[in-house]
Amino acid sequence: MVAVGEILLNAFFQVLFDRLASRDLLSFLKKWERKLKMIQAVLNDAEEKQLTDEAVKMWLDDLQDLAYDAEDILDEFATQALESKLMAKNQDSSGQLLSFIPASLNPNAVRLNYSMRSKINDITSRLEQLCKDRIELGLQRIPEGASSTAAAAHQRPPSSSVPTEPEVFGREEDKAKILDMVLADTPRDHPNFVVIPIVGMGGIGKTTLAREVYNDKAVRDSKFDVKAWVCVSDVFDVLGISKALLESITSAASDLKTLNEVQVQLKKAVDGKRFLLVLDDVWNEDYSLWVDLKAPFLAAEPNSKMIVTTRNSNVASTMGPIEHYNLKSLSDDDCWSIFIKHVFESRDLNAHQISESFRKKVVAKCGGLALAAKTLGGLLRTTRHDAWDDILESKIWDLPRQSGVLPVLRLSYHHLPSHLKRCLAYCAIFPKDYEFNEKEVTFLWMAGGIIRQSRSKERLEDWGSKCFHDLVSRSIFQQTAISDSCKFVMHDLIHDLAELVSRETIFRLEESTNLSSRGFERARHSSYARDWCDGRNKFEVFYEIEHLRTFLPLRIRGGTNTSYITRTVLSDLLPKFKRLRMLSLQGYCIGELPIPFEELRLLRFLNLADIDIKSLPESTCKLLNLEILILRNCSRLIKLPPKMRNLINLNHLDIRGAKLLKEMPCGMKELKKLRTLSNFIVGKRETASGLEDLKCLNFLCDELCIAGLENVNNLQNAREAALCEKHNLEALTLDWVSQFGNSRDVAVEEHVLDILQPHKCIKKVAIRNYGGARFPLWIGDPLFCKIELLELENCDNCVSLPSLGRLSSLKHLAVKGLKKLKSIESEVYGEGFSMPFPSLEILSFENLAEWEHWDTDIKGNVHVEIFPRLHKLSIVECPKLSGELPELLPSLETLVVSKCGKLVVPLSCYPMLCRLEVDECKELANLRSLLICNSTALKSLPEEMMENNSQLEKLYIRDCESLTFIARRRLPASLKRLEIENCEKLQRLFDDEGDASSSSPSSSSSPVMLQLLRIENCRKLESIPDGLPNLKCLQSICIRKCPSLVSFPERGLPNTISAVYICECDKLEAPPNDMHKLNSLQSLSIK
Repeated sequence: MVAVGEILLNAFFQVLFDRLASRDLLSFLKKWERKLKMIQAVLNDAEEKQLTDEAVKMWLDDLQDLAYDAEDILDEFATQALESKLMAKNQDSSGQLLSFIPASLNPNAVRLNYSMRSKINDITSRLEQLCKDRIELGLQRIPEGASSTAAAAHQRPPSSSVPTEPEVFGREEDKAKILDMVLADTPRDHPNFVVIPIVGMGGIGKTTLAREVYNDKAVRDSKFDVKAWVCVSDVFDVLGISKALLESITSAASDLKTLNEVQVQLKKAVDGKRFLLVLDDVWNEDYSLWVDLKAPFLAAEPNSKMIVTTRNSNVASTMGPIEHYNLKSLSDDDCWSIFIKHVFESRDLNAHQISESFRKKVVAKCGGLALAAKTLGGLLRTTRHDAWDDILESKIWDLPRQSGVLPVLRLSYHHLPSHLKRCLAYCAIFPKDYEFNEKEVTFLWMAGGIIRQSRSKERLEDWGSKCFHDLVSRSIFQQTAISDSCKFVMHDLIHDLAELVSRETIFRLEESTNLSSRGFERARHSSYARDWCDGRNKFEVFYEIEHLRTFLPLRIRGGTNTSYITRTVLSDLLPKFKRLRMLSLQGYCIGELPIPFEELRLLRFLNLADIDIKSLPESTCKLLNLEILILRNCSRLIKLPPKMRNLINLNHLDIRGAKLLKEMPCGMKELKKLRTLSNFIVGKRETASGLEDLKCLNFLCDELCIAGLENVNNLQNAREAALCEKHNLEALTLDWVSQFGNSRDVAVEEHVLDILQPHKCIKKVAIRNYGGARFPLWIGDPLFCKIELLELENCDNCVSLPSLGRLSSLKHLAVKGLKKLKSIESEVYGEGFSMPFPSLEILSFENLAEWEHWDTDIKGNVHVEIFPRLHKLSIVECPKLSGELPELLPSLETLVVSKCGKLVVPLSCYPMLCRLEVDECKELANLRSLLICNSTALKSLPEEMMENNSQLEKLYIRDCESLTFIARRRLPASLKRLEIENCEKLQRLFDDEGDASSSSPSSSSSPVMLQLLRIENCRKLESIPDGLPNLKCLQSICIRKCPSLVSFPERGLPNTISAVYICECDKLEAPPNDMHKLNSLQSLSIK
């Protein structure tokens, strides 16, 4: 359960006593405090008993309701006090009262009115009754951390887990069997596609096994034209699933709204093609829905397959005529391996002296379920070794299964700290399989009071981040399959757990039919999936909910990209929720907001990202409790409300992407609690906030972009901004207008940039559209030893670069659009530095039209090594740059050179180079080995490259989507190995095959030393050069997945060939001629 006693105590002690000074209210609070301490003493006992005693569960439900109601009263009183304080302040400064403050309020004191006294008396009465009931229920005081005295016989619990690691234990045999089903040809009398159901209990590893098969090399090498993976989950929505399949197959979002439109396109996408689809986590037993879903796939090519994972064998029987595959439990050894991986990771196992008896306890409790082993390992890795036996012997293991949640998951929850219990419970607001990011969740936790300010004065967002990553480390949250993804999900069993412990306080609109009438009374937080048009009928059930705190629309995968919400919902329904704390309208097509925000006085979180409003209503300035305001990507927003200064509790303002904003409203200096301010725009008008307003915003952190700097005329305003005192800022962008006209004052801009020096520990700096002729000395000052990223973009008048080589932590340097930069001299490395740019990993030059010279020779420093850690070098659109690149780049792995026609590239000096993208450069010389991959523009290798690399021995070309031929008649005679892979437009090896085919062994166009030729997955390759028989050193040839290849040269293959491998070349009419004459042939495979 959620630790409701702690919620109450937090509300009273951390918020109330600090914010309120009403004697009338304090007298009530003293009474409440005594009662609450009595209740808090027995909460540990109640938490255990509520799982088996329905009366205790109801008692806790009532306590939780009281907690919410009490907090509502306290917040309402605090808001009145805040309004009074603001009224007094404004009265002192202007002599006028704020229009929205009731005139009856005394600004110097807030008294309890009759209504509030009545509510407080009601809370007091309910609290006294709960104290009496605790005695009748036999709830006793259990010291924190003590084990329960209740005894129960342990049994092997049904536990589950879905491991996310690349190494999977104990599924080799299962995988081989499923692979055989997937790759096997089906009899002609069978349907075009076959369903392969994988059936097993939750957490046994069905999804993991399906993923292993789906991504196996044998599947990738097979003839499946179409592959798609869709997680179906609880609701078998035929339209949603069909749309998700279409988007997965086409890799494009779809705006189609009807089932007919979607399935017509889906049928076209699979018509005559062989597919492999995975429908993960299916619950549907309605045969008619399955018939509707599978209709488009009847047009597919035979031998198509559909893998379905489900917990229910009836689902498998509904979807497929063949016998389903029952997934068995893992062996004890495999469970132990998973447990060890998570509890110790890379730490020394021997140091912990694990006994055999402990090992037996672990594998017994895991019960063959991978999720149990993973969860238990994640739990014990953060627990003292001497407490492990107590955890394993906890009686919660032996409780019967409820709501599909395994005892091991209850155990994991039971041992979470109370603040993480609240965090997990709130996440039941997301639907299953919903992908969320850290900031999205943390903001909701913050605004909802789920996490509170710690006594250590740690920033609340930092505390939220720690909570989030703690849940990740305990395997409660799991990162999505993409390794570099910032998205996370909860496994369905963890989600079941969150639903159980949220105690009907959270409901999702799609599941409202399952909610009891008592549940509507308890509901505080709600989410729903956005549809194309959301109107009053959709939200009918909301009229039964009085105490809603969260209104959260979500875009579900497969859902619509374009959504509308009716004016009635905005103007009539939302104002009913007087206790609303969190409101999101993200993604709706809304031109104006007819919401009377004065009715939502307790609102703390307002997300209006991605909507079409041009302005905010004035009533938003009455939201004195508002902490988070998100206006990201409001591309039509032209102004912020003039009285925004009243939002004195605002902590986070995100206006990224609101590009039409020209200024910040007057009084931004009053928002002294601001911690994140994405953008600050300096306006022209005197009524707008100027740079000097930043002086009072001492808590700014993370990223800040200051735009409109061309409007700064008073240097004193820039000094008062005091950026050097904003010690929590990590990233700073300084931006002037992109148009350079006569109105720009170069001298003023130089002074402004000099003055806007940030603190010495800044990590990222970007300067854009700066009009000065020089950069200030602080850019390149070695005291800025923490800078990791520096971007200099479109600084048109700058003719040189500062001494950037002295920035010891600089990892990424980007120089773009400096129109007057002609030379980069040795000064850039820093005078007297023995190793300039010691940490630089990425260096990018782009669109430097006048750049002619790059001095890579540091005078007077014979042994200076520059760029020792440079991994990637990119030079694009620098047409006048001549000479050579730096001679020695020992760590360079990726080199991109494009539209630099005079540049010489000495690749022989780059021993680590593994990725090369070249286009329009003068020379690539003296290569022994060359790998070209992922080039989107390369159509053929430059002739100069072939001429200047007479010693080239190895040439690898991969994933060059525009490549149509390798070379124009010439390949180095020294070439020994030629491998070409995934070049979808490659038609032939040479542009002039007439010349190539007549080449003699000594011809310059013939690689006479070639020993290996491999061409793979080049679907448009039509022919092999007739000169192939002249290659008297050729030993191995491999042609694979080249379906357009018709024939080999008439003269066949050279007699030196020892290995021939030809596979999946569907149009190949015959194998090479005279194969029987190949005396050296040892291996032959034609498929």
